Amino acid sequence: MSAVCGPEAEAVARGLGFDCHDVSPVVSVRFPWDLAHWTMPLLELLIIGGAVFALVHALRRYRHGDPINLALWWTSLVYLAVIEPPLYFPEWFGLNEIYGFIFAHNQFTVQFMWDRLPLYIIAFYPVISQLAYELVRSLGIFRRRGALVGSVAVAFACQVFYEVFDHIGPHLKWWAWNPDNRIVNHPALAAVPMTSMLLFASVSLGAMTYLVVRLAGERRGRSLVPRVLLAGVLTPPTMAIAGIPSSFFSGNATAQAWVLGVELALVWLAGGWIVLSQLRSPGPGEPLSAFVRIYPVVYLGGMAVFWISALPDGPPIAGALYALTCFIGAGLLLAALRRVHRKAPSTV
Repeated sequence: MSAVCGPEAEAVARGLGFDCHDVSPVVSVRFPWDLAHWTMPLLELLIIGGAVFALVHALRRYRHGDPINLALWWTSLVYLAVIEPPLYFPEWFGLNEIYGFIFAHNQFTVQFMWDRLPLYIIAFYPVISQLAYELVRSLGIFRRRGALVGSVAVAFACQVFYEVFDHIGPHLKWWAWNPDNRIVNHPALAAVPMTSMLLFASVSLGAMTYLVVRLAGERRGRSLVPRVLLAGVLTPPTMAIAGIPSSFFSGNATAQAWVLGVELALVWLAGGWIVLSQLRSPGPGEPLSAFVRIYPVVYLGGMAVFWISALPDGPPIAGALYALTCFIGAGLLLAALRRVHRKAPSTV
């Protein structure tokens, strides 16, 4: 048995329909039409295309004197490089007793690291961070309220846009969580661990945005590189800090669920209050970029198609209801953006 395909990994991989022993250690490539489900190549197109779109937008803003979008795009990849390997291979980092085997991705068109890391997942990090930041920036919240308040709003935006993806993925077998992992994967809402919903979908991305805004600011040139690296490395500890309250109840899944639920509710309340406050006195808005006008709508539309296709198979009710709430929250954010910018000019 290989070191990267232990009994738990083998069981989860077989549930997804492949053998984790028969994989390439570096990179594997497949035809899109050979993937396990028709939604998978469309998901790759949606996310990888969005990452390219976000990079073009970030470069355009950089050329016009704002390095934050570009710094955030690259910081997302630094954060991925720091956080993903220990999650895929905790035994390599002496973390097996802390994390255990958590989950496995299905086999996509392009895959790295013993098929643990699909290319679209690499692209997803800059996509979700750029989408949320650009929405909040375009609402004028960063300009009027500063880095901290703006980053809290980003955490909220990430929650609503991320969770429509997070709750449909396991149902369509884009990935599978290890049900025997009682350390990380419980408590859960339907198929999704609540720690993932809070720490990955909101805390880390909000904290990363704050670090980038504070460290990168208006600075250009080569000095941006160490700031990007520093922001990416400092992001994971913020997740550990946010996880402290629930850790006091380790072993009691019900108590942990309540604590994590309260923290999630605070993300919703704080983010909603910030956006509503901005709508009451919007002031002059930031010009709308092509990215923020187009991609969030395309992203939500793609996720809606995936959800509609899954409804006949009966996805978990709790997950579907939460995803519906997130769809509504994301839609209201886009409506708020249109209201603020009803008479604002657009930019490319």
